[in-house]
Amino acid sequence: MGHSVVLLVVALATLPAWGTGAPVQRQHKLLFVSFDGFRWDYDQDVDTPNLDTMAREGVKARYMTPAFVTMTSPCHFTLVTGKYIENHGVVHNMYYNTTSKVKLPYHATLGIQRWWDNGSTPIWITAQRQGLKTGSFFYPGGNVTYQGEAVTMSRKEGIFHNYKDEKEWRGNVDTVMKWFTEEDAALVTLYFGEPDSTGHKYGPASQERRDMVKQVDRTVGYLRDSIERHHLTDSLNLIVTSDHGMTTVNKAASDLVEFHKFPNFTFKDIEFELLDYGPSGLLIPKEGMMEKVYSALKDAHPRLHVYKKEDFPETFHYANNPRITSLLMYSDLGYVIHGRINVQFNNGEHGFDNRAMDMKTIFRAVGPSFKAGLEVEPFESIHVYELMCKLLGIVPEPNDGHPGTLQPLLRSGSAALLLGSQFHLILALMGILTILMKVT
Repeated sequence: MGHSVVLLVVALATLPAWGTGAPVQRQHKLLFVSFDGFRWDYDQDVDTPNLDTMAREGVKARYMTPAFVTMTSPCHFTLVTGKYIENHGVVHNMYYNTTSKVKLPYHATLGIQRWWDNGSTPIWITAQRQGLKTGSFFYPGGNVTYQGEAVTMSRKEGIFHNYKDEKEWRGNVDTVMKWFTEEDAALVTLYFGEPDSTGHKYGPASQERRDMVKQVDRTVGYLRDSIERHHLTDSLNLIVTSDHGMTTVNKAASDLVEFHKFPNFTFKDIEFELLDYGPSGLLIPKEGMMEKVYSALKDAHPRLHVYKKEDFPETFHYANNPRITSLLMYSDLGYVIHGRINVQFNNGEHGFDNRAMDMKTIFRAVGPSFKAGLEVEPFESIHVYELMCKLLGIVPEPNDGHPGTLQPLLRSGSAALLLGSQFHLILALMGILTILMKVT
């Protein structure tokens, strides 16, 4: 038995070192790009030659299902952790504290370290701990520290940032190319705030949204041209995706969801509230008022779905987190929740049930590791993290995705597949070694 242990130790020693600061041999870099609020079908009423070319030369998903709740920060953090929102803890775009009653807007929350660093390690930090350099350009969660460690290179958007400036978009792409070529970054996440901003203001059916999709497509073309100009075509994988979709708000409906008009409900019974943020809501009733508040709300409106935390549908993978309040709710597609007064005036909105088609989003990928001309069936966004780890040749953190779900996207014999096979072989050998050591 001792001889067998020695042989296994030798076998492990001959394989690449994982998680020791020295990565396995890596041939390819990865650029991960998110265009916020790009609904899965936005390319169907607009001419998008660059996205179409990317699909012909790479991989396209029919659509991707985001995590619930379909908000920007939670969904973006799912992509870089592979975890459902209840498991990574970034449960809202806004930082809130139910004790102090502090609530901070989206841009301020981007810089609140304790909101993001709450037990999960995003892919930037995991990659750095395995010897790679990483970068985050405007990507949510990329500008704070995790267990005291910052992303190698990062940029944070300002509160008055102009999301629509196409000239700036190209400058951002140029900076990212320098990170790859001059700083030897292995992974960069690049975020654009469109077409989300335009979809909110004008609605997903507007000409303004269609024009913005054309700008997105031109930027994809500029990205791919830049990759070629910097001689990265054979060494860089490109993924273009998004966080969620967008739907039209029924602003003129006769049955708006308005808390201030609900009979038998009063805000005097509420200790903490987070309403007026799209179609979701969080409430804490005052002590002894839970049953009264719940009874007043559960059937208050046919388009509002109100749950006690413990009864929220498990399929959403959302409520099982300490940050979620004792009462939570969401409204039907197209209906936002109005609290004390009506203050929401967007023509487009997201945050709805992730099963709704209007909440689905895009996924495109091209590069040396990906097959060409492949269209795949829809998948959940939790699986993208495992794919990225495989492309980079790094050992993933525990997550909710499955390493085999997106493996069919990759070329057979690619470095990513070989690295994945080595990883699973290592796990198997380590398991056998543990058993033999217990026996001896």
